[in-house]
Amino acid sequence: QAVHETILSNQFLIVRAKQLRCGREESRRFYREHAGRFFYQRLVEFMASGPMWAYILAHENAVPLWRSLMGPTKVFRARNSVPNSIRGAYGLTDTRNTTHGSDSPASASREIAFFFPEFNEQLWYQQEEPRLRCGPVYYDAEERVHLV
Repeated sequence: QAVHETILSNQFLIVRAKQLRCGREESRRFYREHAGRFFYQRLVEFMASGPMWAYILAHENAVPLWRSLMGPTKVFRARNSVPNSIRGAYGLTDTRNTTHGSDSPASASREIAFFFPEFNEQLWYQQEEPRLRCGPVYYDAEERVHLV
């Protein structure tokens, strides 16, 4: 809930949100670029350990802004350098650091497709995004998304 409130208080628009649970196989696929690295299995186990929320967020410069709000990956560094960041406040370890954020728009597109296979990004940019820019926009607390 605290992460959700951070999203809202930083004026992100929540385009889609869903609570889900990934199994080990899905988690392995999601983190496949890290396969073979010493922390890979810990990432997979944490991601598969329980339910989570996946979001599609919109904001000017969404990727760098979200990464800034998350704080450094290393929790010790986050607690000492940016204690009010999400990871500084809620992270437990470097692989159990509360949040994930895409590192580029291309990664975001790939990760959106992973968690929201029903979402058509191109159609969203053509139809929904212009309406969100022009507003008015309201937040539907029950659905946990912003709507025009």
